[in-house]
Amino acid sequence: MNENHVNPEAYLDGLFEPDAEWERVTRTIRERGMPEISVAPGYGRLLTMLVAASGARSLLEIGALAGYSGICLARGLPADDGLLTSLELKPEYAELASANLAAAGYGDRSEMLVGTAADSLSKLEAEGRRFDFFFIDADKENYPVYLEFAIRLANPGALIAADNTLLRGRTLNPDKQGPAVQAVRLFNQTIATDPRLIGTHLPSYDGL
Repeated sequence: MNENHVNPEAYLDGLFEPDAEWERVTRTIRERGMPEISVAPGYGRLLTMLVAASGARSLLEIGALAGYSGICLARGLPADDGLLTSLELKPEYAELASANLAAAGYGDRSEMLVGTAADSLSKLEAEGRRFDFFFIDADKENYPVYLEFAIRLANPGALIAADNTLLRGRTLNPDKQGPAVQAVRLFNQTIATDPRLIGTHLPSYDGL
């Protein structure tokens, strides 16, 4: 292969042992005919590292799918402390995510709230819940809404991460003007310019 065409993501991913949990979760996704849109393992490792490095103990995940990102988040928690709260719209996805989290050993470190994310976030805010780390990976049209909720629910110094900020290149294409694309562009601009935030964008995989 011409060295100019080597995929840097594939090269760097190849330095690590395959993630058995990613493989198992992906297998359960395929068995149920669900979309294969879990966070990339490279970003999964980054989520684990960020949770561990920040010392986060209260994690909020918006969009659970089948549980792989939740597993990556929970891996970063201290051995004797911490809780992952996941929000998922679809009951069948929530059930599978909970089962996969339990199979990975995090059943007693996680909770699942089923329903629209905005409703669940409003409930958490009304309860006075606060979080150290947020991961947003749900319906793209509501990314700006979820960001505002995250800021309101954040403990001082909290981290907020979001996947799919490139939308497979659609955010870069001026001919794409659909509601999801416009919402993610607004989200990306807010990350870059909002004075309440210190932001950065990572362009690998599908953007984080």
